[in-house]
Amino acid sequence: VRAAVSYLRDSLSLLTSLLMATMATIRSKPLVSALRSSFRQTQPRYFCDGGKARPEIKLSTSDQVPGYTIKEYKGLAIGSTVRTKDMTKDFTSAVRAVFGGELPHYTELMADTREEALQRLEDHAAEMGANAVVSLRLTSSNIAASASEVMAYGTAVVIE
Repeated sequence: VRAAVSYLRDSLSLLTSLLMATMATIRSKPLVSALRSSFRQTQPRYFCDGGKARPEIKLSTSDQVPGYTIKEYKGLAIGSTVRTKDMTKDFTSAVRAVFGGELPHYTELMADTREEALQRLEDHAAEMGANAVVSLRLTSSNIAASASEVMAYGTAVVIE
């Protein structure tokens, strides 16, 4: 019980900090700009602001894309995100952790976080004029008691 209470206190502190930072960001930007930036982050994969489909970005963990030749190197492409679950799901996961087993809320959190990091990596590579990313790597780290960062990075390239 002490661990759960401590965990909830840390989660509430983190939530308060994030809320304060968000409010400061919204106050410093025009409201329309703040709404547009939040809309961009929730758009489906392979679409940009204009609503036109962009070319698919091929991803490869090796230093080449099989069946293609690298024509140009564009540089390092990065996509990262930090996510946290709401307090009720954190609490139920904390209780479940006492008895052991998989924590499905955290499994879902990490899957969503990886997907968003990959989407942002693809967006960054497309902005650089690339159509593929090679040497793709994923890393994760804990930022706070209930927040995790996932970073996807690799070399943006043009392939034919």
